[in-house]
Amino acid sequence: MQYWLFKSEPFKFSWDDLVSKGKAGEEWDGVRNYQARNNMRAMEIGDRGFFYHSNKGLEVVGVCEVCALADHDSTTDDPRWECVDIRALAPVPEPVTLKAVKANEALSNMSLVTSMRLSVQPVKPDEWAEVCRMGGLDPDSLKPA
Repeated sequence: MQYWLFKSEPFKFSWDDLVSKGKAGEEWDGVRNYQARNNMRAMEIGDRGFFYHSNKGLEVVGVCEVCALADHDSTTDDPRWECVDIRALAPVPEPVTLKAVKANEALSNMSLVTSMRLSVQPVKPDEWAEVCRMGGLDPDSLKPA
């Protein structure tokens, strides 16, 4: 399993919006950055990701999973752009702020710190476990720790 981080401005598409989509999930559309697109092309069904509120909030608020492989982004006719579908798995009991991530030495090389503008980012297994711990989640069961 691989781990990822998906950024969204909560006034455009929030964690609650993803939760409301249920098991079917939602297309992670509108991404127009080649590195972010390539990250989605590398995803497998069942990969997990953090759902991060950008712009307002600046915090990890939930955990989602990839439920459909990269395919044409329905919001454009341009064949270069693809996206995955994701669905909500669990809220983070204690949202993990960007400030807390930056203050944690174990996360100093995390893409959220080093590539802040990238909307779809890889997360290393040790980073996954640490952010889950900070948020009060068991990284494997996704139950409150």
